[in-house]
Amino acid sequence: MSPTAAAEPYLDAVAALTDAELESFYRDMALARAFDRQATNLQRQGQLALWPPSFGQEAAQVGSARAARSQDHIFPSYREHAVCMIRGVDPLDIIRLMRGVTHGGWDPFDPKNGNTHIYTLVLASQTLHATGFATGLVYDKKQGTGNLDTDEAVIVYYGDGASSQGDVHEAMVFAASTQTPQVFFLQNNQWAISVPVATQSRAPLYRRGEGYGMPSIQVDGNDVLANYAVTRDALDGARSGGGPRAIEAVTYRRGAHTTSDDPTKYRTSEEEEAWALRDPILRMRAFLENRGASESFFTDIDAEGDDLAEDARARTVALGGIPADSMFENVYSEPHPVIEEQRAWLARYEASMGEDAS
Repeated sequence: MSPTAAAEPYLDAVAALTDAELESFYRDMALARAFDRQATNLQRQGQLALWPPSFGQEAAQVGSARAARSQDHIFPSYREHAVCMIRGVDPLDIIRLMRGVTHGGWDPFDPKNGNTHIYTLVLASQTLHATGFATGLVYDKKQGTGNLDTDEAVIVYYGDGASSQGDVHEAMVFAASTQTPQVFFLQNNQWAISVPVATQSRAPLYRRGEGYGMPSIQVDGNDVLANYAVTRDALDGARSGGGPRAIEAVTYRRGAHTTSDDPTKYRTSEEEEAWALRDPILRMRAFLENRGASESFFTDIDAEGDDLAEDARARTVALGGIPADSMFENVYSEPHPVIEEQRAWLARYEASMGEDAS
């Protein structure tokens, strides 16, 4: 089948990928799924307070994350496990956040975390954070110099449900006005918890970006190569001074919204089975097999995924708790009498329960 006219501008980016790079895309997706499956199990077994599965969305995340350059800044929502892993974030730091033993998860300014900012569980607020940061890049003249190796850009992830929040539209207003070096990456996984995308919008979601004057595109979110090529082009266009862009990756959340959700209450098994046939990992495996990838390659990746999952389990179980009074830290930059009184009240309350209180 010949490429469509819409695909033509991106063919060179895909053709330039080496066999090793193509295989790394598969590895990224497979390892992210192995980790995600283990984390879901850990939550079911009482080790985590909550877990938002990324099952089914690996291609959109891996393709876009691999398209970002090392100097770029990543603003995730709360489901971008594959993105974080690719950028260098320790998966245990995501676990710690969902277990409730850290107030942030990781330090976004630690070089080992690849300019990856912390998860945002408040829907869409990360789009405002990203736009503010990208505005700073404009003022600091860190974009638009013509050097792709040093100019910086921002990519912010959000979902179809979050796209209905006012924050997204406010962020797009300011991004367009300031011409920020920014990509709005929307993962349309079809369901905002139990509300289908057809109810959320009467038009394709990428067209919302067009309403703010941004170059906008819709891409098959289960094609890792298409996501890579489209995002690389969008980020490079933004970092070069061309202003913000918007991408809608059409994918499917095969798991629950979070582990507190039961998707059988609002969607059919027929729908789930239809999307299972478009699984991004199976799709990439078939592509690599047709290119001559050996069976041992896939076997080795499966074993690596098992090791990653077991390591995540062992380190999660070994995690301790967090002192209750740590909630009072970092509320203000300086000591505050109200906070100190609250800390003292908690201490008195816990002491009143006796030594055997848990």
